[in-house]
Amino acid sequence: MNTFFLIFIALPAIEIFLMIKIGGHIGALNTLGLIFFTAIVGIYYAKIQGIQTLRSGIIDIYQNKAPIQQFITGASIAFAAVLLIVPGFFTDLIGFILLIPFTRNILFKIFFKNKKNGNDLSRTNTIDGEIIDKDKDEL
Repeated sequence: MNTFFLIFIALPAIEIFLMIKIGGHIGALNTLGLIFFTAIVGIYYAKIQGIQTLRSGIIDIYQNKAPIQQFITGASIAFAAVLLIVPGFFTDLIGFILLIPFTRNILFKIFFKNKKNGNDLSRTNTIDGEIIDKDKDEL
């Protein structure tokens, strides 16, 4: 099954389920207020984190370093901001996890540890060869 299709169906179902469960415990108006509150706080925190990442990237550029880490961090902050704008508790949880630097660094280490291992193996399994054309050898 297509992953995008699965996310397109599963994500709204999870969000609706969580809204019904939480709304049953705290009430409908409190649930709506909580959704707006998490969106406002998350966007504000994303703005602060984005400015800090931008400053760190500018410092790296002045020191003649490639700001690759800041690009990845900035992209994850932008993705977290989009998740926080989408109404729902599950997307807010994922957005806040991506906004907190400690948890974001843990996710980066897990993700990039697997990628580095794959690249090292592909470099060690290189075979050099030469093409020999039989028609030219017979002449």
